[in-house]
Amino acid sequence: MSQALLVINSGSSSVKFAAYDVETDKALTRIAHGRIEGIGSAPRLLVWGRSGEALEDRRIDIAADPALGADEGFRQLFDWLAQHAAGRTLLAVGHRVVHGGELFTRPAFVTPAILTQLDGFTPLAPLHQPHNLSAIHAIARLLPDLPQVACFDTEFHTTQDWVAQAYALPRHITGAGVKRYGFHGLSYEYIASILPGHLGATASGRVIVAHLGNGASLCAMQDRRSVASTMGFTALDGLMMGTRCGSLDPGVVLYLMGALGMTAQAVEKLLYEQSGLLGVSGVSGDMRTVEATDTPEARQAIDLYVYRIRQELGSLAASLGGLDALVFTAGIGENGAMIRRRVCQDAAWLGIELDGDANQASASGARCISTAGSRVAAWVMPTNEELMIARHTQTVLNSL
Repeated sequence: MSQALLVINSGSSSVKFAAYDVETDKALTRIAHGRIEGIGSAPRLLVWGRSGEALEDRRIDIAADPALGADEGFRQLFDWLAQHAAGRTLLAVGHRVVHGGELFTRPAFVTPAILTQLDGFTPLAPLHQPHNLSAIHAIARLLPDLPQVACFDTEFHTTQDWVAQAYALPRHITGAGVKRYGFHGLSYEYIASILPGHLGATASGRVIVAHLGNGASLCAMQDRRSVASTMGFTALDGLMMGTRCGSLDPGVVLYLMGALGMTAQAVEKLLYEQSGLLGVSGVSGDMRTVEATDTPEARQAIDLYVYRIRQELGSLAASLGGLDALVFTAGIGENGAMIRRRVCQDAAWLGIELDGDANQASASGARCISTAGSRVAAWVMPTNEELMIARHTQTVLNSL
């Protein structure tokens, strides 16, 4: 009998999922993917097949109790899987969990004790951690005997040297776990795994990967291991993002609370949900909408977004002692030709010479967007966090 793994990436109003065939003599194969969207309002279950064909678009009725929206969504997802699994047995569920703190440097089999520990990291990732964990709780209520595995976005960055992780704070503060953790690790791990197939020997050199999406960060790699990252103690740090501010003088926070009388909760909402592209443009946190808006504020938002990448790219190149390749990934990185063009033009001093036609091409899959004579290679590589989670989940199951 064939077997399957389910991967869950849970957010505040939607849950993305993917189901994979598990065959011992073959690589994991995605057989379906989809999302539960509109949680808390008008939830729907959408499923697509292995070739992208639509398989399901179902309204989820929560009229009896709207508070059960997420639970009902998962119940219908598991019902759908059972009906369309073609005899496959569901082995386990793997979850993206944004923060593993200092305690979790490897994927973990979920237990009640581990859930309690992970909940303790919620203040470090308030936009993500509660929703990651709520999905685990919901599935445990539905299928208490189904194994679940937590896979951490912070794990990939545990290879960084102490100086790349440390803050210049008293030892009793840093000893309590206040350090740079870095995020988007599952995405970076996947890109690191495919670099040799595209870059050859350069894959082990000095590579910076730009994960540009609603959340955004850069990661410097040497030997395909994390050396430095723009994100730090929380997912607020570094680049300007969709609704997050990125790096900010901590004195601004003190001023907001002291001089302006803002509460900690109000400041948190401001920095996580009202800043970034949304705050500067005044129209949206979605780069596509900002690009399509012809106002001075929207143009300034894009200028600032690119400028912050320029600054951080230079910083990470310095930490590597140079640069051999730049890789763009995630939503904006994979689809935003204008942003890639401006970033590469700004990085000409590092040795990047952009091929304009290759950059504008709409081809899918990994592709080089620098010229043949460019001293530094520039690439676009689609990421696949779900596959990394499935691989980790399979590894954890095999170790039990």
